[in-house]
Order: sequence, then C-alpha cells, then structure tokens
Amino acid sequence: MGRDVNGELSPATPLPALGNRDGFMASRIYAMVLRHWYLLRGSWPRLLELVYWPMIQLLIWGFLSQFLAGNSSWVAQGAGVLVGAVLMWEVVLRSQLGVTLSFLEEMWSRNLGHLFVSPLHPGEWVGSMVLMSVIRSAIGLIPAFIIAGLLAWFSLFSLGLPLVAFFANLLMMGWWIGILILAIILRHGLGAESIAWMSLFVLAPFSCVYYPLETLPAWLQPFCMLIPATHVFEGMRSVLFDGSVDLVSLAIAFALNLGYLVIAVCFLLSAFRNAREEGKLLQMGE
Repeated sequence: MGRDVNGELSPATPLPALGNRDGFMASRIYAMVLRHWYLLRGSWPRLLELVYWPMIQLLIWGFLSQFLAGNSSWVAQGAGVLVGAVLMWEVVLRSQLGVTLSFLEEMWSRNLGHLFVSPLHPGEWVGSMVLMSVIRSAIGLIPAFIIAGLLAWFSLFSLGLPLVAFFANLLMMGWWIGILILAIILRHGLGAESIAWMSLFVLAPFSCVYYPLETLPAWLQPFCMLIPATHVFEGMRSVLFDGSVDLVSLAIAFALNLGYLVIAVCFLLSAFRNAREEGKLLQMGE
C-alpha cells in the first residue's frame, strides 16, 4: 500500500517483473553460455579435466594392445601379472585418496579455519592425513586382496619379502602426490578439486602398470624412470617371471619417493603460509 497526494491510502504500484518471461529468448541462453564459458576459460583445472579422460584411456590401452600384439604368450605365462598390477596400482590410488579426502572433508565442512585457531601445527596436520591414508588404504585393499585370492587364484603374498618394499614405495608415492594436490587446492581453491580425482590417472600410462618399460617409445623411457611406480612394477614382473629382485631399482624408487615427498611438503607449507596470509583458510568451503 502507498499514499496519494492527499494522504489517502492507495494500492501500491506493483513491482516490475524480474525479467521478461514471455517467449523463448536466445539472448538469455547466450548470456548463460557466456557465463559458463568465462568460468571454464579462466580455470585450467576445468579445461584439463575435459581432455584427460579420453587421452589417458587411449594411452593406457593403446600401449597395452601394442605390447600384447607382439607378445601373445605373455598372458599365458603370467596369468596373475595383470591381477597383481591392478591390485598394486590400487595401493597408490587408495594412498593418494586417503590424504586428499581427509583434506577435502575439512574444506567441504568449512573447518580449516577452526582447525588452525587451535595449537595444531601444519606438520602435525600432514602427519594425521598420512596416518588416515594408511587406515583408509587398509580398509579398502584387504577385501580386494581376499577376493583376488578366492576368485582369481592370485595372491600378492606370493611375491614374498619384496612385497613389503613394493608396498612401502607405492604408499609413499600416494602420499607425496596427495600432498602436492593439497598445496594446489590451497593456492587455487576448490576450482582445482578435480585434480584430486584425475592426477594419478595422468601418471598411469607412464608408470608401466600393465606392460614393461620397453613397450614405450625410447625417447619417453627416461622420463618414465623418474616415476617411482615404474621401478616397482618392473620389479614386480621380475619377481613373478624370473624370481629375482632388482635391489638397485628398488633403491632408486625409495630415493625418488623421499625426494618428491620433501618437495611436496615444502610446497604445501609454502601454500599454507600464503593461504593464511590472504585469509583463504576462512573462505574455503562448499
């Protein structure tokens, strides 16, 4: 209600409608498309997410089919190798997700600010996520190992003592990848969250999970040797086929993992200081 010039009450003038709802306006569609295009164009993690799945699937299965085409007897000789490779790769995947999920759950609940007004030190925070990674990995992997033994008649424990070294290397690799992802998300916000789900798959074609290193192009092999998992899976095949353990290769994998872990922790601490100075710890969340 309103009042006219004489002070009498009069019906209020109706508010204008929120936009013209009559008809199908192409301009409104264009405006919404443009809005999402700007969002996509300004976020490299979103662009990367669009192209990585087709590319990764092509690389993995392309290299595997190329290897099997020239080694038809390989599958018959190593019936458990592919099952073992799948299980061992899950160790890396579960380890990495164990770290990143613990972090993302804090972000989704907007709890980072509450955590760091307490005496909690960033190093203690990282340590807790690493321990949770071990717990999550155990919960997820033990049933898979049992099922593999019952249904696929393959046990990773047939690898013997080298299995401990393989597991330790793959767990460490998952840790430093997860910590690097935390640092990236702290710097770029939840727009980079998709990296948590796709980062490890980017490395899969070059980690020689399902095929030997010599399957890859010669120019690519030196770069693949910088990935700790490459040494682990080459060592696993060596144990299964030849019964021998390449200790030098395992030592290189440990050295690489330790070096990458130190770099990842330093990168995370730097990103944490930056996020704290800019007030991002209080702003991040769903």
